[in-house]
Amino acid sequence: MILVDLDGVSMSRPGRPLFRDVSVTISSGDRLAVVGINGTGKSTLLGVMAGSVEPESGTVRRGRGVTVAVADQDPVLAPGTVRHAVGGGWRGEAVLDRLGLGRELDTDVDHLSGGQYKRVALARALVADADLLILDEPTNHLDVDAIEWLEAELAAFGGGLVLVTHDRHVLDATCTRVLELDRGRAHLHEGGYAAYLEGRARRAEHEAAAEATRRNLARRELAWLRRGAPARTRKSRARVEAATALVEARPEAPARGEELDLARLHAGTPRLGDQVIELHAVAVGHDPSRPLVRDCDLALSRRERLGIVGENGSGKTTLLEVMARRRPPLAGEVVWGPTVRLGVHDQQGRELDPRSRVWQVIAGDAAEPSWWDKALLESFWFDADAQWAPVELLSGGERRRLQLVATLAARPNVLLLDEPTNDLDLDTLRALEDFLDDWPGALVVASHDRAFLERTVDDVVVLDGGRAGRWPGGHAAWLAERRRARRRRHLGDPAGGGGGPTRRSRRPAGTRRRSVSTIRHELGRVDAELGELARREAELTGALQAGGDHARLAELGRLLAEVAEARARLEERWLELSVELDERAGA
Repeated sequence: MILVDLDGVSMSRPGRPLFRDVSVTISSGDRLAVVGINGTGKSTLLGVMAGSVEPESGTVRRGRGVTVAVADQDPVLAPGTVRHAVGGGWRGEAVLDRLGLGRELDTDVDHLSGGQYKRVALARALVADADLLILDEPTNHLDVDAIEWLEAELAAFGGGLVLVTHDRHVLDATCTRVLELDRGRAHLHEGGYAAYLEGRARRAEHEAAAEATRRNLARRELAWLRRGAPARTRKSRARVEAATALVEARPEAPARGEELDLARLHAGTPRLGDQVIELHAVAVGHDPSRPLVRDCDLALSRRERLGIVGENGSGKTTLLEVMARRRPPLAGEVVWGPTVRLGVHDQQGRELDPRSRVWQVIAGDAAEPSWWDKALLESFWFDADAQWAPVELLSGGERRRLQLVATLAARPNVLLLDEPTNDLDLDTLRALEDFLDDWPGALVVASHDRAFLERTVDDVVVLDGGRAGRWPGGHAAWLAERRRARRRRHLGDPAGGGGGPTRRSRRPAGTRRRSVSTIRHELGRVDAELGELARREAELTGALQAGGDHARLAELGRLLAEVAEARARLEERWLELSVELDERAGA
């Protein structure tokens, strides 16, 4: 079933076009990722697909009765509680719990943080049971558990999916086609992230070969014309002028120039001494009686490559603020070496003057940008024209990219990056990874982006239960051990609850008051089983619709009835646990 069809769609913004003549069809079961550097119009294209943005030209056709659910960058929620804004009954509450908002069900949406607000909007889209699901950077503000759960949820979704994401693992796990926006044009790649990279590389090679052929033909034409008699007709002179213009013409500029010598950019980084930043028995948090992290000992080396990971709310940002001396520790001591020159790229980013031009943000009070300023901007996809653009005309993603470049332009020798991948495009992420590869300083990154951490850090500090433990071997090694531990727990208890909680749940009501964490644990198990039953129910329903002999149809009907009965029992148990949790949390 065709959900939405775009034919020759074009959009622009003041000063330049975004994209032109985009044609793509989304049908049930399609998995489409939209990629391109910030400012190419990805979010605008999603708005056209969703029907919230009217195209300047072209045609948009929608299937009859098709429903669309959207989680965009600037969502608007209905007033009231989180529970009310999401809807969906037990499933809505389960999704909110999976996204780390189980304790916020009765919180008014006006009291949520920006990240919480976007997670509520994502939950609302996921429970809408729409034919077409459109998600713009859904992994922003999600921790690793929530991202892995989202991957599974999207894989099981039966409708059409359109996704903008910087998370390369999510892109590869969920999408089968990639629509690339590049310099106003759209290029469709069959396959995931690797297929997109291969297709773009082939296109670049073809463009270079075509340009070389064009220039050679033009030079031969011009040489032939100039060998003729001195007396030229008017028509011949016109041919000479046309051939000259062809030789001198420049092809369309690439989004970024040739590969730059990053070693020259790193040459001005101040030397860092043996002592960098040290934490001695440090506790961090907002309430001295309930620190988020306690007894943290950490000493950074001159070429440190350290990741900080943990669930949302575990204290990653607060720990970085203490390391940066933006916030005092609740206990302990923070020591800086005398040669530390700190650069911090946090989730808000530095304030930008909307009246400044891009190059002025980097060059400061200089009359014009230096070669170093220009090279740094070009390495992060601000070409010669973009460097003269006013800040007020930049997209949100372009501003975020400029904030990052401004941090690097200060030439720090210690970098603290807090969720640096949020709102950045894939090309900028690769540019940042390339920049950091041989950068001669110390790096600390708090992030949930698995691909970025795997590329940039050697060890991770895991924040869990108020403790900070260093895990050598990097993020991938920590995740692998984490999954092995989960499998061991699962094998030890076939019910999936680890033995203890399951036995307690079978006690007669009122014999023992269970902890909130125990109830949440069982709720999570029941939710996982409900999800599995829903997938099984969809498979059986599809098989019934496909038809077959009477015996097979009867067997499928019997199995479907058993699944429906089991699902009803689990839904009842989920509601009982929800009531128990509310009573226990309020006690």
